[in-house]
Amino acid sequence: MSLVSALRSGAIARPVPLPPLRFTGGETLRAGALQRRSLAVEAGRIVRGPLPEVDLSGFVLLPGIVDLRCDALEAAADAPALTRHALARAGRAAAAAGITTGWLTQGWSWEGGAHGPAHAERMLAAHAAWRSQAPGDLRLRLRAETHQTDDADRLLGAVRRHGVDLVVFSDRARAVAGDAAAPADLRRRAEAALARKAEVPRHLCRLAEAFDTMGVTYGSQGDADGETRERFSMIGAGFADAPASRAAAAAAKAMHEPVVLAAPDLLRQPRPGPAAGFVAQGLCDALTSTDDVTAPAAAAFALADRGVRDLASAWAFVSSRPAEIMGLADRGTLEPGKRADFVAIDRETRSVEMTVARGHLTHLGAVAAERLCKAVTGLGIAAE
Repeated sequence: MSLVSALRSGAIARPVPLPPLRFTGGETLRAGALQRRSLAVEAGRIVRGPLPEVDLSGFVLLPGIVDLRCDALEAAADAPALTRHALARAGRAAAAAGITTGWLTQGWSWEGGAHGPAHAERMLAAHAAWRSQAPGDLRLRLRAETHQTDDADRLLGAVRRHGVDLVVFSDRARAVAGDAAAPADLRRRAEAALARKAEVPRHLCRLAEAFDTMGVTYGSQGDADGETRERFSMIGAGFADAPASRAAAAAAKAMHEPVVLAAPDLLRQPRPGPAAGFVAQGLCDALTSTDDVTAPAAAAFALADRGVRDLASAWAFVSSRPAEIMGLADRGTLEPGKRADFVAIDRETRSVEMTVARGHLTHLGAVAAERLCKAVTGLGIAAE
């Protein structure tokens, strides 16, 4: 699809390459501050120099969101056709929320079904076939249950085969086994997993060693306390994802390890969840969407509104900091030479009007479409 076709149809079916353009009139987040500066894009990169202009007065141009944990696939049905549909639906939602780089979570667990190894392998294969069509750099991260000890070779084979670069260790077995409201079959599975407790330390060490060799980034999810975080740190799990206590978050920071929190927790009503306190206390490095892809952008603005952070430093939680955690030096800021990953947000409504990933248009709202259409028509840009 060309840019002109996309503007005429009002829909982005697939990523559309932008011609060389300079976006003017808005505020741009650059060098840690909002500045009244233009943003030029050419050949998928942020550039300098005169280019045809598009007026984005009333918009804020921010680095594209880098989302380390999007749980949109966790409820995906265990069927091949629905797997492909789930990926496409998750991709559209991510683009509409301003996400340009993201990791869709897939379980590898004794829970079975959509969280089990068989489904994970199907999802990884489907993702490999779909990724070139994805609206942005959307990858898969595996949530590996600690007590799934009997298929390490299978897990490592899947990680190696599909180039998985992010894994989190999670331990749901205890909580499920003790939950009287959980289905009886699921509780039996959890109890069977807990019976393998003695195998867990060696299993995790083996996985960690292999991940180090493959260059996989890995951390732990839901650490209950500081001791748990320390144990994971000792095997190389280098970040704490959604720690369940202040002690776990503080332990991570004391060991100079990133703390990743769930953005929806900051938006809970009538009062925000514990993550809001962690941010205020300096116990946060990145915010993720988890079960709500719109939450990272909304949480960044909420932090600015509450006076906890200015918008520039709040936006770093959803852009530059997660990019640094994953070692992605080519994105997360809007400096010349970086990937053209950015989002245009309406200053008044705070709606995501345009998302651009690697210089490709992946989402376009009505107001931004009108501005682009006027520029393309007025400048005679063919873009066909």
